[in-house]
Amino acid sequence: MPVPTMVLAGRGLRSPRRKGESTPRQGPLAAALADLGCAALLIVSQSADDPDLAAFLASEVHLGQSLLVAPRGAPARLAYLVAMERDEAAGTGLPLVTPAELEVLRAAAEAAEPPAFLAWVVERALDRCGVPPGRVALAGHGPAGVVHAACSALARAGWTWVPGNDLVLLLRKRKTAAELAAIRHSAAATCDALLATARLLAVAVSRDGELWLEGERLTVGRLRTAMAGLLAARGCEQPRGNIVAPGEQGGVPHSAGTPERVLRPGESLVVDLFPRSRMFADCTRTFCVGRPSEPLVRAHAAVTAALAGARKGAVAGARGWDLQEAVCGLFAARGYPTPISHPGGTSGYVHNLGHGVGFELHELPLFRKAAGAEGVLAAGDVFTLEPGLYDPAAGFGVRLEDLVHLGPGGLETLTPLPYALDPREWEG
Repeated sequence: MPVPTMVLAGRGLRSPRRKGESTPRQGPLAAALADLGCAALLIVSQSADDPDLAAFLASEVHLGQSLLVAPRGAPARLAYLVAMERDEAAGTGLPLVTPAELEVLRAAAEAAEPPAFLAWVVERALDRCGVPPGRVALAGHGPAGVVHAACSALARAGWTWVPGNDLVLLLRKRKTAAELAAIRHSAAATCDALLATARLLAVAVSRDGELWLEGERLTVGRLRTAMAGLLAARGCEQPRGNIVAPGEQGGVPHSAGTPERVLRPGESLVVDLFPRSRMFADCTRTFCVGRPSEPLVRAHAAVTAALAGARKGAVAGARGWDLQEAVCGLFAARGYPTPISHPGGTSGYVHNLGHGVGFELHELPLFRKAAGAEGVLAAGDVFTLEPGLYDPAAGFGVRLEDLVHLGPGGLETLTPLPYALDPREWEG
């Protein structure tokens, strides 16, 4: 899925971590906290789906509101708030702070308002983890007003809060073996869905300027339904939806495509899938059934060449922005506008080259000009490379997106699919 220029595993996979054992990120976390002058990291989450919290868990579990406290130089602990979730909490592989230790029932009676309740459980969680009042990095996602009010109350008791979301983003930039396995699971399902799409398109027939399949008009919605069923059968959901954008809709990168739109021969069809099992995957291909126009053929060739060039440059130590500049140079040499030559433009190449993928669809590494360490490619990174060209006036878009892993042996493609416009060329 493309990133605007100016904008920033399978379920149930478990690691062999033993209770109380340090997580793979324990050492880097201690160093990062030391740099910030913080005694601990606190993650306030509404559920185990919070990406900041999920990065510390051994497996996917079902938890409601919970806290993670990671003292500098000591194992992280999970504070859960509902006794009925004790088995799920145990499945995280982390040492636990129980609802009884947090005095949750007493808090519900004496501090029932959400900010007061949160301040109560946070204070007791930090105390149980041996973190006295002082400087603490704060991460997680929750109701802004509640978190702000709770932190203000705790500040009066001596706590100082430092933004910690960027710290956690950097920690999870390098994927663990279990996380990579989960991404592979989602990527394999994505490939299956795109292959199934190509098979449907390959047997579609043209009738009166429309595409038909098995006696019915072939619509965006019909393709979407077929892909959704396949992804669900492989344990993937689509929390961010998908993009199935024909012709003029594909000419605007983030247009999802309207379900009732009937596909037509000779037009482009941008199919961008980004499902999630435990982790996200992301891949895009562009199809054309029938004879494509000359501008579409030329744009597809330019995008294919740009992707090949970006893949060659995606090595450890390279900066995402340097790859973006190289792709802009290639497109500019072929006469297309780019974010460098035409900032804010809506035609030609209009977005960044890629983004990290993992617990969130968009994470590190970044491909922005101002990025520091978070924009440098390193071993263990998983990210997209997705050049594209768009012509809203002519009514077409082309995007080719690979999901890749930068491993010890170099770049590994997690979505090894054909690039051909003609879906009939995908067979064999």
